[in-house]
Amino acid sequence: QWLRNPGPQHEKRTLFGDMVCFLFITPLATISGWLCLRGAVDHLHFSSRLEAVGLIALTIALFTIYLFWTLVSFRYHCRLYNEWRRTNQRVILLIPKSANIPSNQQSLLGLPSVKRNSKETIV
Repeated sequence: QWLRNPGPQHEKRTLFGDMVCFLFITPLATISGWLCLRGAVDHLHFSSRLEAVGLIALTIALFTIYLFWTLVSFRYHCRLYNEWRRTNQRVILLIPKSANIPSNQQSLLGLPSVKRNSKETIV
């Protein structure tokens, strides 16, 4: 229900945009990190250690930025979802009709008649 109507369209676009970015950035970050580490290993064996240290630092920076973006994005969307859950609660309490109390006496007792709305949750 939240995905169908999360509120403003901006929130929906942000969620789908972040999902698309996550699907593209995750393989790219993985491949880039693997290539950097592979190059660092090759430079340690055959070439200068300074280039290997630079490639390792580049890998660490790449994954740090990727993890930071992922955590911030996930936290943002969790906060939006929790706010939506807090403000969009629709609950109907169904009181079973008793066999010995007529419907006109239920209204006198203050028991509301049950009307169902398609957006309400029945508990």
